[in-house]
Amino acid sequence: MRQVKGPVRPAPAESDTNQGGLRAAWQARTLDAPARSLLERDRAAFLTQSVSTPCLNTIVKAEGLWIEDTAGRRYMDFHGNNVHHVGYGHPRVVAAIKAQLDALPFAPRRYTCEPSVRLAEELVRRAPFAGGKVLFTTGGSDALEVALKVARAATGRFKTISFWDAFHGAGFGAASVGGESLFRSGPIGPLLPGAEHVAPFACYGCAYGYRTGPDGAPPLATCKLACARMVRYVLERERDVAAVVAEPARAVPYVPPPGFWQAVREACDEHGALLIFDEIPTGLGKTGRFLACDHDGVVPDIVVMGKALGGGILPIAAAVCREGLDVAGDFAFGHYTHEKNPVTAAAALATLAVIDDEDLVAHTARVGAAALERMAGWKDRFPLVGDARGRGFLLGAELVKDRETREPANGAAERILYRALDKGLSFKTSMGNVLTLTPPLVTTEAQMDRALSILEECLAEEGT
Repeated sequence: MRQVKGPVRPAPAESDTNQGGLRAAWQARTLDAPARSLLERDRAAFLTQSVSTPCLNTIVKAEGLWIEDTAGRRYMDFHGNNVHHVGYGHPRVVAAIKAQLDALPFAPRRYTCEPSVRLAEELVRRAPFAGGKVLFTTGGSDALEVALKVARAATGRFKTISFWDAFHGAGFGAASVGGESLFRSGPIGPLLPGAEHVAPFACYGCAYGYRTGPDGAPPLATCKLACARMVRYVLERERDVAAVVAEPARAVPYVPPPGFWQAVREACDEHGALLIFDEIPTGLGKTGRFLACDHDGVVPDIVVMGKALGGGILPIAAAVCREGLDVAGDFAFGHYTHEKNPVTAAAALATLAVIDDEDLVAHTARVGAAALERMAGWKDRFPLVGDARGRGFLLGAELVKDRETREPANGAAERILYRALDKGLSFKTSMGNVLTLTPPLVTTEAQMDRALSILEECLAEEGT
């Protein structure tokens, strides 16, 4: 077999390739024979890639908040890749898909259909700006790249400013403006030219060296929004930036300090750059408002939505552009085979209807606020917890070895994850030391309380 040669690079850390010792130990004591067999087949069939394959476990059922493995163990899914806002397999979404399959299963290019038009109208109606138009794609990465093309065409420029540590997708354009090394470093470059990056807002772990107070509030009188001023600085120096691309609330999670987006919006306006908000993980109510940017009262030029839009069943995403950005007439910025698929549109329409009819945005705001208040108390109970933050059902607790130095407690986060799985709770660890909770919007108060109790048990065990 021909050997593919290239530069010698250090092997990734075991935890980065999903083959760390803690994972292997958990699998050895937990998984049954059917799960082991399927995982081996999975390993043999799929290319190995960090944070994806090999897999943790197998599932045979997903319903509401719950996922179930081959051994019948059930887990509350407080991760879900942010697709399960209305829960897995919501009956109304499933019924809408089935009905649409019977009525019209596909719309080939050059033809439109009522569900896709109605969905476009609905997303424009819910956008933070008046008027506008839409392009659909089958994934968030593609939708983000549509937004980049629109920004280039509208401004006549090609440069962007985005943030280190952000994730915007795995396509070349999305990875270029993204800031995670897993998706932009190593053998896949070079990436798009002109993709400038600055440090993100991260008040607890500020890249500019400022420190939050005991209450977690940013020291605005001292820092004077250094993170926003850096965006302005680069806009002034580059002078020909097409767009600033960002998550309005970071899925790590980090929420922006007060005034951050107002300052960035003003800088964009002064220098002729568009503002693109990636609401793929945070939109559709996740933070207790329909869009995360609604908390800050800032209107972007383009909003990208996806993930949960398909009801946790079908893949669909959208780039929603304000008036004045219909600039693709002589070109093709999307032109995807499933661009106006009536079945995916029907799933999205049903998802939006469920969010409205079950009042899930208000529910998320209320239950999430109570959860965050409870998590804030962890700093008094558990020395390991340095910070608790979030909005709505985008919540996180940062674990540190020392509160003064804020050195990350990476190993502890992974140990807590596997303890929590044993107790029936699945969630994500971010940045190696953040317990990140992103439950579906249908999560009840009792389910949230149970999940937090599990984490409290795990934190207490870690401290013994």
